Amino acid sequence: MDHGDHGGHGGHEMPSMPTRRCSMNMLWYVLINTLRFPSLNQRHFNDRNTQIEDTCIVFRSWHISSTTAFVFSCLIVVALGVLYEWLRRAQSNLDVKIAASLSAQGKGKGRSGVSGRSSPEVDSEEAGLLTGLRVVKEHTGTTVPLTARLTRAFLYGLTVFLSFFLMLVFMTYNAYLILAVVVGAAIGHFVFNPQMDVEGILAGSSASGKGMACH
Repeated sequence: MDHGDHGGHGGHEMPSMPTRRCSMNMLWYVLINTLRFPSLNQRHFNDRNTQIEDTCIVFRSWHISSTTAFVFSCLIVVALGVLYEWLRRAQSNLDVKIAASLSAQGKGKGRSGVSGRSSPEVDSEEAGLLTGLRVVKEHTGTTVPLTARLTRAFLYGLTVFLSFFLMLVFMTYNAYLILAVVVGAAIGHFVFNPQMDVEGILAGSSASGKGMACH
C-alpha cells in the first residue's frame, strides 16, 4: 500500500475566504421598480436602499461589516452634518469680526456728503435717467489683511470639501445614510442659527436659507 500521501497535507488545500465587496447602488430602486414592475414583490428591491452590511461609504476602506459599525457610521455622518453648519456659522462670525476690525481702523466707511454736493452714486443715477442708458455702479471693497484672508480661505475650503463629502454620502442612495445627513444638517441649523435677520429677509437680501449644495 502506498502511504506517501498520509504523512502530509500536500493533497489538501484550505478553502479561501470569499472576498467581501462593496455594494453600491446608484438608483432609488424603491420608486423606480414600483413604477416599472408594480406586480412584483418589492422586498428584494427595497433591501438595496436599506442595506446595512457590505455598504461602503465614500471610500472602499469605510466598509460596513456589521450593524454596530453601521450605527456608528450614521452617527459620524450626523456629526459631519452638524460640523458643516458650525463651519458656516464660523465663517459668518469671522467676517463680522474682520469687518468690525477694519471699521475701527477707519477702513471701509462710506463718505457722507457734508458739503451739500451730491454723491457719485446720485450723479450716476441722474445721468442714467437723462441719457436713458444703463449705468453700472462700481463698488470697491476693502482689502482684507493677509492673515484674515488665509483664515477665511481655509474655512471656505473646508466647508466646500465637507459639503461635497456629504453629497457623496447622500449619493450612496442608502436611506439610513441620507436620513443621517438630513438629521445632522437639521440639528446643526437648529443649534447654530438661533437668530434671524428680520429686516434682511423682508428686504430679500438675506442668505440664511443657503443649504449644503450652495457655497
